[in-house]
Amino acid sequence: MSSPLFEDDDDFNNNNNQNSRWQRLYEHKLETLLKEPSVDYRHSAEKLSILVKSGLLEFTDLTRNPERFFLAHRLLVRKGFEQGPGFSIRFTVEYNLFGGTVLELGNDRQRMSLQAMRERGELGCFALTEKLAGVNSGLIVQTTCTWSQREKRFTLQTPSESARKIWISQGLVATRAVVIAELIVRGRNHGPHAFLVNMRKQRLGPLIPNIKVGDMGDKTTGNDLDNAWIEFNSVKLPYSALLDRHDGIDVRTGAYVQKSAGTNNERHLTNMDRIGQRLYTGRVAVAQGAHEFRKRLFHKTKAFADQKETWGFSEKNNGARENAADIASSSSAAAASATNKRFGARRRSKYEPIAAVTAMHERGPPLSQVPQLRQLFIVAKEQEMKMDAFLVNVERKLCASLRKKERASKALVEAIAAAKILAVEDAIDLTHRLRQETGSYALMAHTGFEHSDFLICCKFAEGDSRILELKLARDRVKTPNVNERESERVAREKLVEGLRADQTQGMTIQKAWRRRWREAYDLAEIAARAIVDDWNEQSDAEHNAGQILSRL
Repeated sequence: MSSPLFEDDDDFNNNNNQNSRWQRLYEHKLETLLKEPSVDYRHSAEKLSILVKSGLLEFTDLTRNPERFFLAHRLLVRKGFEQGPGFSIRFTVEYNLFGGTVLELGNDRQRMSLQAMRERGELGCFALTEKLAGVNSGLIVQTTCTWSQREKRFTLQTPSESARKIWISQGLVATRAVVIAELIVRGRNHGPHAFLVNMRKQRLGPLIPNIKVGDMGDKTTGNDLDNAWIEFNSVKLPYSALLDRHDGIDVRTGAYVQKSAGTNNERHLTNMDRIGQRLYTGRVAVAQGAHEFRKRLFHKTKAFADQKETWGFSEKNNGARENAADIASSSSAAAASATNKRFGARRRSKYEPIAAVTAMHERGPPLSQVPQLRQLFIVAKEQEMKMDAFLVNVERKLCASLRKKERASKALVEAIAAAKILAVEDAIDLTHRLRQETGSYALMAHTGFEHSDFLICCKFAEGDSRILELKLARDRVKTPNVNERESERVAREKLVEGLRADQTQGMTIQKAWRRRWREAYDLAEIAARAIVDDWNEQSDAEHNAGQILSRL
């Protein structure tokens, strides 16, 4: 179904001029919606509902026009910088986690239902995280969904308070939710599966019976985004709730069936594996979001620092102290003498002319030219340009994979992890350093610094960065990089030698890894930065080759 704004979406997507027109329309819509900050999370949700209903971005753009999908995220971070990260997080949950999971795991009818939701402006949420099941738990969930062959329906159950879904973005306002729960069929646990659950019968309507939600409370930033806990108490679901494009149940026999199998000696992808596929697009969007935030913060801070005057020491006024002292009246001198006798030290009296203190100063360079801040701006710009190029390369490769509906290659998965790790970590580091050098400006509202905790959200969103680092380090220990650089080789061998020494002393491999955590994270950072350099160098080589061929 085509967007209401364009008669032929396919032609539109393939036409660069019309894509430029789309960007202008989209930016105008964002400027209108974000003109004023949201009063509360309901107001923010209503804005997203308007944006969704406009059809400017379709759920299917994730695979049909992924470049637009990523551009929409970047533009939103730029336009919404002053208002904080709440709306942009709400946006990516709606389109990537909720909509993207339905696109990946849903059957034709379920995927078509997204279009109807969009036209009604209904919002969704993605209910995975639990109190004891998050990014550090291996995504092991306790919520269950049990199939009854006799009733021909599921029972969705939160078995305990610790199994509540928590920190569910948009959970207080969502009409539907993608809920991740253990699928139980004939008493056997088939692992986490995704279910499309009605939270309400209609937008803004009352909750379905036996579903409870609550607010997780105030946050340091992004309070225009509702984060909810959700509890299910024997909620009955029809079979159509199971996103069964790849795995499902034979309703006639009650048997669990795998509808798609691995090929070319590849193992069968579980539903959890496929859910993880959504994290790839999410990680790129998060990396781009953190990078855009950092760029916008540095741009705005430098604009302030460029016009902020400082005082400089004047050599020509070096002798002004004696002249200024001569100007002082006898009464001032007497007052100063009395003060000195009383306190036993020389202090500037309030009667002493200000000229005596300021005469030897003149207007100096702007704050941005103070050596340490000037150097920070230079370093930040260099890193920005390198990360810009890398993120463009990663997005291009991922978009090609999404269009072809192919599984991401190992090299691409590693590059996505490196993007998530370094874009976020560098943004956190540079933002912290910038804060130290800008004085009280960094404490003021509307500078962007007040929303810097957004970067902490980026660190654990879509796969905790520490987990990704450990995965990268373990992979390098298991199989060294073919084009391993010297620094990476040294770090890897140091970690391997440490692990071997610990095991020789009777330590388990798990304890050895915990003991060598510093070496593991060091290796991961070196490997991630090597990935960035390798990809940028390869892109430069491809560009140069293209230039040569174009001249032939």
